[in-house]
Amino acid sequence: MPLFILLNLIVCVFAQEVGAIRDVLQTPLLMYICLGIAGICFLISLVKKWQNVILYDFFISNILLVWYCYWLPYFNDGAPMFFAYPVYFAMLTAIITLLLRGQQTQVDKVNIAVMQKLTSRAIVQPWVIMICLFISLELRENFLFFPTMVTLFIIRFALDSYLKQQLSSAS
Repeated sequence: MPLFILLNLIVCVFAQEVGAIRDVLQTPLLMYICLGIAGICFLISLVKKWQNVILYDFFISNILLVWYCYWLPYFNDGAPMFFAYPVYFAMLTAIITLLLRGQQTQVDKVNIAVMQKLTSRAIVQPWVIMICLFISLELRENFLFFPTMVTLFIIRFALDSYLKQQLSSAS
């Protein structure tokens, strides 16, 4: 999810200072466009055959921009969450991506079956997590719900990617 990592770095570095990039990130039109793109990505994700890395990346990147634009007016200028959350998201995504790319060992069939069973559960379906992410945008009072849902989304992305990699190498 390179776009997500890049946007997190842009938000944590440039959005802390008053300037042109911060003004662009605070534009309501950008927020509505990103919300629309995230909604389209959500609808596309309902078709299981179309779930792929690019869809995950576009969805979560647009949710991040909506979160920043929507939440910024409700918190003090320079609130640490607008620096800490993007750094956390970028680091978590980068570490998981590097671990997935560097994974060369084959996992036994029992563990693959357990992972597939876990991904088939309704509570960890991508569309459930996406709906929770939309809801978390509105829950500003519970400001830890958003990063929790993003973390769960990243873990789900990692699990999907790992299973696809293992199943493609097994065949």
